[in-house]
Amino acid sequence: MTQLTAQWELVSKIKANNELVLKQLYQSNYKKIEGYILKNSGSMPQAKDIYQEAFITVWKNIKEGKFSPHNETALQGYLYQIARNKWTDELRSSRFKKTNSLESFHQFSENGEENTTSLFEEKEQKIALAEEAFQKIGDECKQLLSQFYFEKKSLRDIAALFNIGEASARNKKYRCIQQLKELVTNNE
Repeated sequence: MTQLTAQWELVSKIKANNELVLKQLYQSNYKKIEGYILKNSGSMPQAKDIYQEAFITVWKNIKEGKFSPHNETALQGYLYQIARNKWTDELRSSRFKKTNSLESFHQFSENGEENTTSLFEEKEQKIALAEEAFQKIGDECKQLLSQFYFEKKSLRDIAALFNIGEASARNKKYRCIQQLKELVTNNE
């Protein structure tokens, strides 16, 4: 029970903006989150950015009373979970995908490979096939996939939009993706 009391004291010191406690919390948790991000396709600058965003989010949530510890490592676990979620969002973002594609293309061309143009053209052709297939699927599938992948809406929000259950929305999304894959495969 004394460990839990220590967590509550930590929370109250963070609410009071105790500089020493904030600094200690920041430094003691950084390496673990940095390691996670580096193991999951991230770089050092990305790890620093994600950690700072997560730390600020935790600080704000504590200040607003949105967090209360339930065990002796609740605060550290909360910080880690927020950082993981932020990194997952970053990995899913189109910005990350574009950056990684450009970096791998750049690395490939630096390696002296002469086929970069044909690889780029092949990728462009695949994108064109996918766009063409997307235009051929039904309007409902277009809307559902656009809501999920481009507008980043949750299945719960999409289910409400279509006036169906969340499980039905998940199944419908799966069927639409299968239909899209089939069209792309047939066009190749």
